[in-house]
Amino acid sequence: MSSVSDSAWERAPLNWPAVILFSLTTLGMLTVFPWYAWTHDFSTAAWVWFVVFMYGTGMSITGGYHRLWAHRAYQAHWSLKIVYMLLGAMSLQNSILIWASMHRIHHKEVDHRDRDPYSAERGLWFSHMGWMLRNYPSSALDYKNARDLMEDPIVMFQHKHYLGIALFMNIAVPALLGWAYGDVGGFLMLVGLLRLVLSQHFTFFINSLAHYWGRQPYTTENSARDNDVLALFTYGEGYHNYHHIFQWDYRNGIRWWQWDPTKWMIAGAARIGLAYNLKRVPEFVIRRQMVQRQLERAQEQLAKAQPEAQPGRLAALQTLLEQELKHYAEIASEWAKLQQEKLEAAKRQLAEQWENSEARARIRALEDSLHQQHRRLRLLSLQAAQAAA
Repeated sequence: MSSVSDSAWERAPLNWPAVILFSLTTLGMLTVFPWYAWTHDFSTAAWVWFVVFMYGTGMSITGGYHRLWAHRAYQAHWSLKIVYMLLGAMSLQNSILIWASMHRIHHKEVDHRDRDPYSAERGLWFSHMGWMLRNYPSSALDYKNARDLMEDPIVMFQHKHYLGIALFMNIAVPALLGWAYGDVGGFLMLVGLLRLVLSQHFTFFINSLAHYWGRQPYTTENSARDNDVLALFTYGEGYHNYHHIFQWDYRNGIRWWQWDPTKWMIAGAARIGLAYNLKRVPEFVIRRQMVQRQLERAQEQLAKAQPEAQPGRLAALQTLLEQELKHYAEIASEWAKLQQEKLEAAKRQLAEQWENSEARARIRALEDSLHQQHRRLRLLSLQAAQAAA
C-alpha cells in the first residue's frame, strides 16, 4: 500500500453520526436501562413486542437488505418490500441503497485489506464496528454497482427520507405502542433501546465473528465460516462459508436441521404469493464443492505426513486419494455432459421433456455418488491426519 493510502487510513476523519449514535446507545444501555429496569416493572406486552420487533427488524435486514436487495436471491411483492424498508430503517444500519452497495463491494473484494469495507484482515474490532467510526477510503460511496436498486422506487424513497423514517420507527412507534398499553417507558426501553442495540450487534457478528470462528466446508479462498451458534443469533446468517461461495441462493442454512428462520420466512412468503423466483443452488453443485474441499483437505493432510514413519500406510492412502480424484473427475465430466444435453434440449424447446427423462435419474445418481465420496474422503482425511501426527 502506498504512503498516500497509509496516510488516508491513519488520518481518516471521524464519522460523527455513527460515533454519536453508538455513544448514545451504549451510554443508555449502561446507565438509563439498568436504572429503569431496577426501578420499574416491564409489562408482558412490552416483552412480547420486543421479541416481535427483534425478529422483524433483524429479518428485514437478513431477508430484505441482504438476500433480496444486495444479492437478488429472490423477488418480492411491493407490500413485503415496504415492510422490509420500514423495519430495516428501524435497525439504524443505513439506507438500503448504501447498505446493499457496500455489501456487494464486500463480496467482490472480500478480505482485501484496502478495498473490503469491513475486511477481516484489519482485525475483529474493525470488522465488527470499527469500520463505521471513521470515513475510511474503503467506505467511500459509489453506487455504480447498485444501478438496479436506484431504479427501485421503494429503495429510493427510503434513501431520500431515511432520517425521518428511522426516527419515526425508533421513537414514535415504540412510544405509540407503549401509550396504547399504558407502558410508554417500558416500550421505549425494550422495543426502542434494548432491541436496537442487540439487533445491531447481532448483525455486526456476521461481518466479524463469522469470518473468524467456525468451519470451512466449502472453500478456504476467503475467511468466511459456517457457525451453528452464530446462526441462532443472526436469523440464519451463520452459514457464512456457504453464503460467500453461493451468495445468490436465498438460503444460508441449506439443510432442514440448520437454523435459518430467514429462509423459512422467504419460503413462507412465497407460499402466499409475496415472494417469487427463489434461487437455489443445485444439490449436485453443492455436493461437488464439498467433495472438492474434502479432496483439498486430504491432500493437505497427506502432505504433512512423514514418509519414513509409516511408508506402507502412507502409500496406501495416496493410492486411495488418487482413485478418489479420478472418480471425482469422472463424475464432473458426466455432470458437464448432462448440462450440455439440457442446454441443447432447451434450444429445441424440449426442456420439460428433458426434465422428465432418465437424465433426472442420472443426476440424482451423480448426487448420491458425490455424497458417498464425501463420506469416504472425510474418513480418508481423518486417516491422513493420524498419519501426519
